[in-house]
Amino acid sequence: MNENLLTTISIPTILEIGEGVLTNLHTIVKSHGIERVVILFDEFSYSFISNKIQPFFGKKNAMMIKLPNMMDIHNLVTKAFELGDYDAIISIGGGAVVDYGKYISYVRKLPFISMPTSASNDGFASSNCSIYVNGKKTSVPAKVPFGVIVDLTILRQAPERFIFAGIGDLMSNITALYDWEYESQKGVSTVNAFASMISKKAVNSFVRTPMDDIKATIFLKELVSSMTMGGIATVISGNSSPISGSEHLISHALDKITKQPQMHGIQVGIATYIMAKVQNHRTERVTKVFERTGFFSFVSTLPLQKEEFIQAIELAPTIKPNRFTYLHEKLYRDQAIELLEKDAILVDLFK
Repeated sequence: MNENLLTTISIPTILEIGEGVLTNLHTIVKSHGIERVVILFDEFSYSFISNKIQPFFGKKNAMMIKLPNMMDIHNLVTKAFELGDYDAIISIGGGAVVDYGKYISYVRKLPFISMPTSASNDGFASSNCSIYVNGKKTSVPAKVPFGVIVDLTILRQAPERFIFAGIGDLMSNITALYDWEYESQKGVSTVNAFASMISKKAVNSFVRTPMDDIKATIFLKELVSSMTMGGIATVISGNSSPISGSEHLISHALDKITKQPQMHGIQVGIATYIMAKVQNHRTERVTKVFERTGFFSFVSTLPLQKEEFIQAIELAPTIKPNRFTYLHEKLYRDQAIELLEKDAILVDLFK
């Protein structure tokens, strides 16, 4: 056998998910030979966390930087080369600062350690990042994080909407995988069996978790662990197909047209329910998770516009014309739109 045909992938060297791990951050990174670090924060994490960890690193070994909410690719490249000689980049905060750190470390060829303060999406463990290029948010390549460190105590303190967004984003693995299989049947792509298995195992593990308390340690740990596995699945496949399908196209379309976008994972979760019905695949499971966790109850409080979702469904195929999800066929777009008019749960959400 030609050994060059074997697949080699990168996975995080550090994986720490637990209560109070923030206080062990210095010890964790030092055990992997990392002494001098740049720690990036967003505004919230800087005010809430920076003073708690500075004493452990000392001023000589840690540069603490608060980044603005909006940075484009040029800002990030400039910032990358302003930094001195350090062993690693650590991002502590929400999705934006995690993506910024991921890209800065990619430019500087330094290990990146991801420490999300919310469980709103799986970007903290993936190899891509979403940043602004010429005024447009664009997915650009980076590297899978060297480390993923998650303090469940911090996650628990975030508003519940972040957890609901994470639930919506993770459950989309179900419809994304079905879209991927559909594409393969149409000869548009080839399913990577191992990536598909990892993504499927991730969501299957999550749906068996007790869901009576979304801030319980077991729930948060399973949610984060499963999203981490989804991120690894994208590294294996070399694309986002194991965790992103037609439901993500609807969300991306909404970002373009809606006057009041909701969080990515919230939009994806609603679209996941729609597409599970269209695909006639694991609808009961998706519905039960969204009911038991309170996802539907939360979404019912949002100012959703049915007309915008209809427009997003029609626009979805143009978001990624090289793909061939269910929504790339008019028959299924029509079914999705009909559901918005007739499905009891959706009618209630868009009342």
